[in-house]
Amino acid sequence: MRIRDFRADDEPEINLVPLIDVILVLIIFFVVTTTFDARSVLKLQLPQANGEPSETAPKALSVLVNADGRYFVQDREALRTDVESLKRTIVEVAGEGVDHESRKRPVLLRADARTPHQAVVTALDALGQLGFRRISIATAPEQRAPTRTVAEPRK
Repeated sequence: MRIRDFRADDEPEINLVPLIDVILVLIIFFVVTTTFDARSVLKLQLPQANGEPSETAPKALSVLVNADGRYFVQDREALRTDVESLKRTIVEVAGEGVDHESRKRPVLLRADARTPHQAVVTALDALGQLGFRRISIATAPEQRAPTRTVAEPRK
């Protein structure tokens, strides 16, 4: 009787489980350590208004309220959405000085058109409590339909 040796029939195989584990760890590492540009994340749809655009000073303080009601002062996000947290963030960015010159700095409040009204009122309240008086609200120019002229026939 002939006994077969089955070891020769074993084919080598690659175990993919450790490779998948390593790839998932690398993906998690890159997602966690990647910094995102705040401007590319924040897509705002500004409300419409009729009026002439005004020139603001280049050193204007920018306060942004996105559609979710989150606040951003310059590029720094306020941790919470309450007045005190927003005031702390504004003071950190604008400076500690309570003198009248630092509070005369113009403020540009940019809020998404879908932002809850309370979020805009909270931002205005925080700015008012800190003494800022020159507050402008950013709007997009009104979209006008193109006018078509009808050419008169030549005689």
